[in-house]
Amino acid sequence: MKIEVWSDFVCPFCYIGKRRLEQAIENFDHKDKIVINYKSYELDPDAEETTNESMHEILAKKYNMPIEQAKQMNENVASQAKEVGLEYNFDSMKNANTFDAHRVVKAAAKDSKEKEMVERLLKAHFTDGKQISDHETLIMLANEVGVDHERVQSVLESRKYSAYVRDDEEQAAQIGVQGVPFFVFNEKYAVSGAQPSEVFKEVLEKVWEEENKNPILQTLTPKDSETTYCTDEECKGEKN
Repeated sequence: MKIEVWSDFVCPFCYIGKRRLEQAIENFDHKDKIVINYKSYELDPDAEETTNESMHEILAKKYNMPIEQAKQMNENVASQAKEVGLEYNFDSMKNANTFDAHRVVKAAAKDSKEKEMVERLLKAHFTDGKQISDHETLIMLANEVGVDHERVQSVLESRKYSAYVRDDEEQAAQIGVQGVPFFVFNEKYAVSGAQPSEVFKEVLEKVWEEENKNPILQTLTPKDSETTYCTDEECKGEKN
């Protein structure tokens, strides 16, 4: 079974959704038959590479709300992350332009290190407070997961793998992705948002049963479940 995941490294629900999917796979009888492919998606292609504003200040400005309200919203997201074993440090988190990080993941995939690179970038941003748009930081993180630092440096000094990132984003537009995380199973079934692990488990079992059929792309989201995801404008949760 192939699972394609569109996500961004500064999307809080992408990391949560990734972990929930992984937990579901661990309890899936056919987990050894699953291959995950991570797809590029930029929530804010125009984001600055660095900023002196805190994540609380950025959120408050974006939604025109008091800074204390922004902090409370971030604390709520951090609580959701903690439930799946993730630590979110919003106080030290640094906003970033993620285009180069996506290119580094494409380079890492050539060394069969895509999974490790994605995980390291997410942890670097949400937990470690790293500036993941900084080239030296990207080289260091890639080296940590076993990707040759000289090759990564060569990628970052050029436009290599840019087309791969753009192709992923174009594909997302073609299939109607409006927010991330967005999961496509066997190129037929779509799940939007950081669904609970139980929902992912249900989808895995349904797709496995239907794998020899040929339905059109359809959304598999049970009624009364809460969908949490990030769009280009906002991160939110809503009941189906």
